[in-house]
Amino acid sequence: MTDSISDRLAALGIALPAPAAPVAAYVPAVEAAGLLHISGQLPFDGGELMTGRLGEDRDIDYGYRAARACGIMLLAQINKALGGLDRVERIVKLGVFVSSDARFTDQPKVANGASELMEQIFGESGRHARSAVGVPALPLGAAVEIDAIVAIKAD
Repeated sequence: MTDSISDRLAALGIALPAPAAPVAAYVPAVEAAGLLHISGQLPFDGGELMTGRLGEDRDIDYGYRAARACGIMLLAQINKALGGLDRVERIVKLGVFVSSDARFTDQPKVANGASELMEQIFGESGRHARSAVGVPALPLGAAVEIDAIVAIKAD
């Protein structure tokens, strides 16, 4: 693994997008008591929202890519809130919501798209607690939504 977070992003071919603006009455990030809470982020690929339901019209690979896209948007929100990613001490928890058919039970495999990304970017500090749950619908028809809790280094 390379030395800096920006080197890791570049090695993975990731350019952080502009953080998504809220679509309702909330803020994208709140810093409190040494933790940064990031509101749920949706998956965008080439500026297009990744939609659908896993087990119905989308497969695990699509869901994995959608979760990774959510992870990239989480990084963009963290970057904006903290003025860079170097203040991240640890990714504490990801909450992964997967729009899925009632028979679909591979939410953890979908969630790995974001989890593996966090470990690639932050190394051991990217390993986190996680929930991965299936839901019948997500905002705007998104396939996946992910929120995060991040421990931050003191100024």
